[in-house]
Amino acid sequence: MPARIYKPARTAMSSGQGKTKHWILEYTPASARSVDPLMGWTSSDDTQAQVRLRFDSREAALAYAKDNGIDAQVLEPKTRKPNIRARGYAENFAVDRRSAWTH
Repeated sequence: MPARIYKPARTAMSSGQGKTKHWILEYTPASARSVDPLMGWTSSDDTQAQVRLRFDSREAALAYAKDNGIDAQVLEPKTRKPNIRARGYAENFAVDRRSAWTH
């Protein structure tokens, strides 16, 4: 069963880097999800889609996949561009601002 190994991105609601330091091995779904006609819940016969393994490094995830015969595809993380200059809240009220401060 194929799997993918990736490093998760930060959530859209967060500016921090929490839960982004580990590598994840996640199986790709073998079958499509189906909708229950009575309740409207989605379900799947694929139990491997529930498995999500965390590793400290990319190499550890690849070693696990190789040892267990898992065909894994590695998705490299996109790097963030660092801020040119870190700014603080107090700089909004600095006297040497380049432009006038407006609401």
